[in-house]
Amino acid sequence: MPPKTITPFQGFGLGLRIPHFQQYLSEPVPVDFVEIISENFMVAGGRPLHVLDQVRERWPIAMHGVSMSIGSADGVRADYLVRLKALADRVRPLWISDHLSWSRLEHVNSHDLLPLPLTDEALDTVCRNILHVQDVLERPLVLENPSTYLTFVDDQMTEWAFLAEMTRRTGCYLLLDVNNIYVSGANNGFDPYDYLAGVPADRVRQIHLAGHSQGRDRLIDTHDQPVSDPVWDLFARIYPRLGPVAAMIERDDNIPALDALLEELAIARRIAANVTAAAA
Repeated sequence: MPPKTITPFQGFGLGLRIPHFQQYLSEPVPVDFVEIISENFMVAGGRPLHVLDQVRERWPIAMHGVSMSIGSADGVRADYLVRLKALADRVRPLWISDHLSWSRLEHVNSHDLLPLPLTDEALDTVCRNILHVQDVLERPLVLENPSTYLTFVDDQMTEWAFLAEMTRRTGCYLLLDVNNIYVSGANNGFDPYDYLAGVPADRVRQIHLAGHSQGRDRLIDTHDQPVSDPVWDLFARIYPRLGPVAAMIERDDNIPALDALLEELAIARRIAANVTAAAA
């Protein structure tokens, strides 16, 4: 049986991205943890693993995946889980996370994070897959709320109700992407503050803060812009409700110099300190 709990970790971090490899190896970068994209390091050898081994000696690592496809009706691929577990055994991460989405059916992979209908059937599928993954990995899973651009006519519940029941049934935890809440709310017409009120706060272990772009008629979760003011406001609202939590700036495209990301991270630290002091 996998461990039933993930020890909370409180701190502020950044993603480990190729343009910043050398700085992480040669400078005292002021972060409390580093997040990696799991698939970038699920390899037999080479520079990425060499860098990761050195970074792991300096900072705790959170593993974040993009292709588990936890919502696939035919389950999560066994070969993927074998490679993921091998990386986790090497890294000894704080936790392993992925997205509440699906991207694969049989041998066809969309290479995108596709939305799930918020139905009892989809919930049953997701919970079944989570329980299997947790047995294989021998640890609880952490799942991120997605950014969505549509809803389904067959939806039977809100996304936050789906998350609450998912965590109750499986014992998994949540990675709360605050930008995704804002993007999905704007696209699908729900109040992001209702979402925050409905999320099981005791199951949140990590927060993502990212930027988005304006599409023709939708907000797009591009991760290529600084965090927007409405997302900072949501972060300030949810942070005092959580226990110890790991928060980070997530940037995957148009990646700036490391100093620019550290400046954004300093904003997150200030907001967290201010709202915590005000709530005391």
